Amino acid sequence: MNTMALLIGLGPLLGWGLFPTVASKIGGRPVNQIVGTTLGTFIFALVFAMVKGIGLPGGMDLLFSILSGVGWASAQIITFKSFALVGSSRAMPITTAFQLLGASLWGVLALGNWPGTTARIFGSLALLLIILGAWMTVWTEKKTQESSQLLRKAVLMLAVGEIGYWAYSAAPQATAIDGMQSFLPQSIGMLLVAVIYAVVLRVKDKEPLALLEVVSYQQILSGFFFAFAALTYLISAQPNMNGLATGFILSQTSVVLATLTGIFILKQKKTKKEMIVTMVGLVLILLAATITIMI
Repeated sequence: MNTMALLIGLGPLLGWGLFPTVASKIGGRPVNQIVGTTLGTFIFALVFAMVKGIGLPGGMDLLFSILSGVGWASAQIITFKSFALVGSSRAMPITTAFQLLGASLWGVLALGNWPGTTARIFGSLALLLIILGAWMTVWTEKKTQESSQLLRKAVLMLAVGEIGYWAYSAAPQATAIDGMQSFLPQSIGMLLVAVIYAVVLRVKDKEPLALLEVVSYQQILSGFFFAFAALTYLISAQPNMNGLATGFILSQTSVVLATLTGIFILKQKKTKKEMIVTMVGLVLILLAATITIMI
């Protein structure tokens, strides 16, 4: 692995690692966060497409790419809501674990991954490590009925949100284009969901229209962090760079930065014991991600 490939491969560590913390720090309602994030991603993707001379794909390639973005934005709305319930330092390891579980099960059931007994044994062990690691990251030394209820609600929401993240990853597999070509139409799908969500909240729940609130446009910064991570991952996963397996493993290190910045920057405090258990849980999640990719 050359130095340039490694630096690009660590792009998602910074982008996706800082994205939830930046979004939470800027604040606003989940609708403000999704509007700003998707707008920032769209601007980033549009500039990239113009610089590289990449046009929009046509036909079903365009449709599936847009649906991919729709899936991500729908899931991210749920994730932003979970931040408000339990904080990003607890929500991010859970959603990462669900995404790893979803990707692994999709690979086994739909793509025929993990052939042979040995592969299935190690794969099953990895899934157990993911579940254990996620549980450890949300373990609390002193539980209250209210905190337990909020955590259960957040876990259920994030489990449902995994459907959207699965669509984000699976839909492009039905196209004949590469990740860079699908980047712009994905961002269009993301922005469409955000705009529709903001309008629905205004009409149905009489909430202020997020499209007219300043904080929504401040959240464009968080969108730049997400877009940077997504683009560097697409480049990192190319065969002439780090490849899909190594690129994926490097991208998953973002959960460590997201969790730690949530704790230290957003002051989502943990006791000494909780911190130790959380760190062990993060290590288990990363270990499981490595195992699932190397099988």
